[in-house]
Amino acid sequence: QVQVVESGGGLVRTGGSLRLSCGASGRSFYVYKMGWSRQSPGKEREFVASLDWRTEIPTYADSVKGRFTLSKDHARNTLFLQMNNLKPDDTAVYYCELRTSPVGSYNYWGQGTQVTVSS
Repeated sequence: QVQVVESGGGLVRTGGSLRLSCGASGRSFYVYKMGWSRQSPGKEREFVASLDWRTEIPTYADSVKGRFTLSKDHARNTLFLQMNNLKPDDTAVYYCELRTSPVGSYNYWGQGTQVTVSS
């Protein structure tokens, strides 16, 4: 079984920064892709960013381009999301997602971490 655990959420003012972390652990798995999505009350979950683990090519939602940056610790199967210039619209529960198969969709998710940006 694989576990995905997020951390780093919190309360910040508009223009502030936060760094989210997501660690994957377990037995006998390989990371092909990790990413983040988010969900605000009354809204559907939306894509935020993802990282191809082998090529290290990131993909970002238009709404976060230029403000959010992905990085990783390959040895620890950990993904980081540096969030700068935060806006109230970024307020959401952020979920980490993991894909352990070469193709297909994410197959593991974390419990989520709350990010609140005050105006």
